[in-house]
Amino acid sequence: MSIAVYPGTFNPITNGHIDILERASRIFDRVLLSIAVSAGKNPLFSLEERIDLARKCIPSLPNVEVVPLTGLLIDFVRAQGAQVIVRGIRAVSDYEYELQLANMNRAMAPEIETLFLTPADNLSFISSTLVREIASFHGNVSRFVPPVVEDALRNRFSSKVGD
Repeated sequence: MSIAVYPGTFNPITNGHIDILERASRIFDRVLLSIAVSAGKNPLFSLEERIDLARKCIPSLPNVEVVPLTGLLIDFVRAQGAQVIVRGIRAVSDYEYELQLANMNRAMAPEIETLFLTPADNLSFISSTLVREIASFHGNVSRFVPPVVEDALRNRFSSKVGD
C-alpha cells in the first residue's frame, strides 16, 4: 500500500490545499493530511479547530485521513509507514523553500521521497496568509476557501471587532 503524508499548518485550509489533496488521493492508496501544531507561527485557529475544519472539507475522499502532526516530520512519516511527503508549490518562491526542506529531509531519511504538486492555475495564487488578511478586513473569501472555513473566519474576526 502506498502511503503519503501531506503536512502543513493549514491555517486555514484553502481550496488550493484541497486541490493538492485531491490530486494526491488519486496517486496514493492512503493520504494523511497532517496538521502541524506550529506554535511558532501563532496560528489563528487551534490545532483542534484546524483538524475539525479540514475534516469537514474533505468528506468525499475516502482514502484521506486528517491527523495531528507533532514533532519531527520525518519521524512521523516513518511511524506511519509512509514513503512520500507531498508538498504543494504555487510559485518559484515556494520552490526555493520547499527544495531546501526536501533536501534536509532527504539527508535525514534518504528512503523517503518528496513529491511536489502544483494546484490548478485558478488556485495557484491562494495562500492561507492572504486569506486570513482578507478575512481580517471582512473581505469576501468565498472563492478561496470552502464555506465551512469562510464561516469560521467570519466568526473568528467578528469576535475580534473592537479588540
